[in-house]
Amino acid sequence: MLELKLNGIKKYMEATLVVEDVSLEVYEGDKVGIVGANGSGKSTILKLIAGIEPMNYYPGYPQTSSHGYDEGLIHMSRGATTAYLEQSPVYPTGVKVSDVLNLAFEEIDRVEKQMRELEEQMTLLQEDELQRTLTKYSELTQLFEVKGGYEREEKMSRVCTGLQLTESFLEREFDLLSGGEKTTVILGKLLIHEPDILLLDEPTNHLDMESIEWLESYLKSYKGMVIIVSHDRYFLDNVVTKIVEIEDMRSTSYKGNYSSFIDQKEENMRIQYEHFREQQKKIHRMEKTVLSLRDWAMRADNTKFFKRASSVQKKLDKMDRIDKPVFERRNMKLDVRAAERSGKETIKAVGLSKRFGDKIIFNNTDVMIHFGERVGMLGPNGSGKTTFLKMLVGEVRPDEGVLEFGANVKAAYLPQNIAFNNEEVTVLDCFREDISILEGKAREFLAKFMFYKGSVFKKVKHLSGGERIRLKLAMLLFQDINLLILDEPTNHLDIDTIETLEEALEDFSGTIFFISHDRYFINRMAERIIAVEDYSLKSYHGNYDEYKREKEKEERKESIDVRVEKPVQKPERINEEIIQAKVLKRIERLENMIREIDLAMETGHIEYNELNQLYGRKLDAVKELDAEMELWLRSSD
Repeated sequence: MLELKLNGIKKYMEATLVVEDVSLEVYEGDKVGIVGANGSGKSTILKLIAGIEPMNYYPGYPQTSSHGYDEGLIHMSRGATTAYLEQSPVYPTGVKVSDVLNLAFEEIDRVEKQMRELEEQMTLLQEDELQRTLTKYSELTQLFEVKGGYEREEKMSRVCTGLQLTESFLEREFDLLSGGEKTTVILGKLLIHEPDILLLDEPTNHLDMESIEWLESYLKSYKGMVIIVSHDRYFLDNVVTKIVEIEDMRSTSYKGNYSSFIDQKEENMRIQYEHFREQQKKIHRMEKTVLSLRDWAMRADNTKFFKRASSVQKKLDKMDRIDKPVFERRNMKLDVRAAERSGKETIKAVGLSKRFGDKIIFNNTDVMIHFGERVGMLGPNGSGKTTFLKMLVGEVRPDEGVLEFGANVKAAYLPQNIAFNNEEVTVLDCFREDISILEGKAREFLAKFMFYKGSVFKKVKHLSGGERIRLKLAMLLFQDINLLILDEPTNHLDIDTIETLEEALEDFSGTIFFISHDRYFINRMAERIIAVEDYSLKSYHGNYDEYKREKEKEERKESIDVRVEKPVQKPERINEEIIQAKVLKRIERLENMIREIDLAMETGHIEYNELNQLYGRKLDAVKELDAEMELWLRSSD
């Protein structure tokens, strides 16, 4: 059985200690989620397992070690393959998406090349040499099969369909794709490759709902190990069977999914607090005893009391102290208050139409959002969600119709891709750019968004994705607003920060309109869902789970409607004749196809791989022909 073990990992990045004591065990078929605050070392652990980041040991380790050098051991089964989802992959100019995906078959291509070479040699060899070459060819054929050489097209098709990589998209140059599109392609490459250890860093970023749900289904049935770093709590709940939390540079493992981890952690903290209280009582009694014994020794001038006091003190010094659990860690402290109330109609679209060239985005659609509502917008990637927001804030103009705010609306917009006017200035100067506020008051407000002490003097261009979102939120929430417009607000935030944002938004008395693929966030925030369907906007009452149930009901109803046969009066015989004629036409087409395949297979100069593909096509055609023959016989009866 394949296994992976990390034991006591201590890792420095240059002179900075990233993790101090991380241990985990993963076995074949396990799905493990790694959680923790931003900067806690989650991605570093994945890179260590993948071999991208090396362990820098002190010479002579493990017998000797030294400060500033890495410690701990990583063990994985011999021959186990790993693959890591890169966030910013680079390939040469001119390489197509299909070329990148086909890199997953590098090993298969190498084996196939060796097979072709042996085939050429076998035409010239005789007797013993031929026998040895045939044995080697047989071994390569088995390896080709084990590595999935015969399933190449099926694998490619399944992953491209699941991640919605269309034929036209496959022909695009990889270098010209957006960051999110590149990450999706690399994810597809890893899934096609099917390594023994699959390492995924935020795999749901940039995927739409349909692709995320397909990925969940794919990973649940994945035979190898899967280790995931993700802030998507819904995804972790549906996929993982074990959680490893990195907190204070140390790891703790929990069995079960994310929700189970939360329950276990709360119970562990409760028990730890009880033990802490009991130990504190004991320590207090022992300290009081030491003071009393010393006091008696001084009064009576008795060395026995001094010795007893010294003995109790030694016990105190040697005691393993239980840390007091930290129930609330330092996080954003948001106070989101709405300005004066807006009119009842907050966002209104009438007869809205928009297209880009030949691509229709919206076609004569209407929508209404009222004051105080929390509304989430859903739809596949490229369906027009962000375009709708850009039209709403005036960055893009509609072709026809009206999209506008209601009376007295004071809106704040958090875009998906955050940009600032001047990236060379500090966080503090950026925040004060367009407002009149004293430096002390500005620093006090920024501290609520986790910009403490010297971090306010960091240049904006050096901020991480999560820090950029926090700075933009600080700038937005300092204003008087009664409408919040959020485009993927949970991207780049860790789970604790997302939960703080959710709590703050729940207290906001104004209107919230947002786009998100974080289903946990949608469930907590949304009272209504607006879905982009067939170039229009359709409204569903409730959160994401209620929306899904409603969609499933619609699909079942459509399926039943298709299956139900409408009663007919006279033309039954005519319908049967039409059906028989259609079936006979399909039978004739399949028979012709099988004859053509047989002729192609009889050709003398055909490669083994092509021969195998033709044989597979023939089997499929024969099965289909049998089914059509049975249908024709039933209709004849």
